[in-house]
Amino acid sequence: MIKHKKIVCKTEENTRFLAKMVAKAAKKRDVFALFGTLGAGKSTFSRYFIEHLSGATEIPSPTFTLVQTYDAPDFEIYHYDMYRLKSPEEAYELDIEEAFYNGVSLIEWPEKLGSLLPKDIWKITITTQGAERVFDIEAFGEEKSKRLEEIFVE
Repeated sequence: MIKHKKIVCKTEENTRFLAKMVAKAAKKRDVFALFGTLGAGKSTFSRYFIEHLSGATEIPSPTFTLVQTYDAPDFEIYHYDMYRLKSPEEAYELDIEEAFYNGVSLIEWPEKLGSLLPKDIWKITITTQGAERVFDIEAFGEEKSKRLEEIFVE
């Protein structure tokens, strides 16, 4: 089962609110795959998501470190930037399978993972329309689909 929602964020504050709502639905072992071009807003969305769950205020992009980890009350958050990966196998060096099992993963440039990317994920595709950001959120799996619906019922 796949549920799908499309949301237009006209301001960065709208993006912050959306990230907070999605973060509230996050559970241990969730993988959020963030697709979009350079500058689409993947890091901004991730920053607000992490800020809401962990309370962290210093949230650097993992562009050079490839992964940053944050403590949330119920799990760890792993924020990956796969842009610089040359092959999917390099992700093993980042303990990505452990992250999939033990925490919540936010992955920028997930297409670099190839078949390592789990099937039962939250797929968030971000596109730009002028200053606006369009978030196309797909929840794969029945349980995630229910949670996606709940996000937008509140």
